[in-house]
Amino acid sequence: MDNVTGPVGHVMAAARTAKASEADDDWHAYWTLAREAAEAEHAETTLRRGSGLLGSADALERQVGCDLVGLAAEEHESLRGEAATALIALAAAETESGVLSSLICGLGRAQDPRAVPVLVKLSEHEDAELRRHVASELAFVHSGLPDGPDIRALIRLTRDQDPEVRDWAAFTLGFQLEQDTTAIRDALWTCTTDENGEVREEGARGLARRHDPRAVPLIAQLLQCDADDHTFAIRAAEILGAPELLPALNTREPDSPETAQAIAACDPARRARIENDAWAVVIELDRLRPDLGAALSSPRYESVHNMKVTHRETADAGYDVASLLTRAGGDPTRAAELVAADLAAPAS
Repeated sequence: MDNVTGPVGHVMAAARTAKASEADDDWHAYWTLAREAAEAEHAETTLRRGSGLLGSADALERQVGCDLVGLAAEEHESLRGEAATALIALAAAETESGVLSSLICGLGRAQDPRAVPVLVKLSEHEDAELRRHVASELAFVHSGLPDGPDIRALIRLTRDQDPEVRDWAAFTLGFQLEQDTTAIRDALWTCTTDENGEVREEGARGLARRHDPRAVPLIAQLLQCDADDHTFAIRAAEILGAPELLPALNTREPDSPETAQAIAACDPARRARIENDAWAVVIELDRLRPDLGAALSSPRYESVHNMKVTHRETADAGYDVASLLTRAGGDPTRAAELVAADLAAPAS
């Protein structure tokens, strides 16, 4: 399709240059142009022309078509259904690994559950790189069912022969998704004995998010190891909120905000104080602004610090209570005043 013109033509030319050179700078230039085309006010035209490339006999043109269709869907929610339909149709006959890689990522950007069967089928592809892409994109394209085909595919991928596939599958299953079944926990528990350290960490973190008590000694061990980055383990400790983790947390950098929050979550006295102060904020806010409705929530897959203060008229308004109290110098009354002031401020 050498007659492709306009922004899509420039994208196609950049793709050919990058393909010939395989230079990182050229691929960066390609993706910059592709994103610009998708973000333009004529994104619908970009989607149409990208879809037109999907029928090309040239594999690179089909690959660019998948990228453009996916990016248009990512940037414009109204285009996602059409984008998914085009990519699903291509998947029925596509065999080129490079095209399938872009197709999988495009389906992830479209976030359409109709693509689940396509990704499940590709999760068994002989190319480990494609299986890895599937494991990551199932975080965005899923059935929502506790025992759906996507969940079963991810469980199988946690046992894949390739360690990167196992790592991504454990990350998606344990951290990105919120389903909680015995089969999922069993898979994550198996991950904690994997020969790959990153897979073991993802298994432990996934169990921690589900408040599985088996995660406590695993997280303590991760906190005490010599790894440079303990962010995941500290976050998991905060979610678990287990007092048994305090000795391990106290070996970490005391000035780290992440460590301080995890310690507060695991210390029963400090946790209770945060909860009491959070309620005091709600009560004081109700006194200051009785026209507003405030509520606290503590999502199961988060920590006590993720309680949210919301109000009736602005559904998106919310506050991390620990951060709000820090901003207010630890004074619940002052915290309530800050919220009231925020809600009174005109939208920017």
